[in-house]
Amino acid sequence: MAKEISGYVKLQCKGGQANPAPPIGPALGSKGINIMDFCKQFNARTQDKQGKVIPVLITVYADKSFDFVLKTPPAAIQLMEAAKIQKGSKESNRAKVGKVNWDQVKAIAEDKMPDLNCFTIESAMKMVAGTARSLGLNVDGKVPWEN
Repeated sequence: MAKEISGYVKLQCKGGQANPAPPIGPALGSKGINIMDFCKQFNARTQDKQGKVIPVLITVYADKSFDFVLKTPPAAIQLMEAAKIQKGSKESNRAKVGKVNWDQVKAIAEDKMPDLNCFTIESAMKMVAGTARSLGLNVDGKVPWEN
């Protein structure tokens, strides 16, 4: 029989660098989860993604056990890495801080596809391009689906 779910916790942690300090400790402690157990499991599963921000969805059960699902890094973080910038523009509609091309947008969209709520790669690319615009990035080149 399935366990009774008592709640969910969403976190964004750097891969391989989870520790019981805030913000992870207080978020998990309030649900009664063994913090060190989570940190060890998370660090073991994210060894290959060292230092990248990884969203994680933790399912907490009534008996204080848990399991978690790793998501793909946020599109904004991937776009900033592709454009080689530290942060986005304060006024994204006026001040542009970098450029990405459609090939980079397509690579990010393909990576994010399991976590996005779209069915085609073109709609995923439009979502990623919208994120790029809100960061203050120009998307260079000809739009692939308009021939």
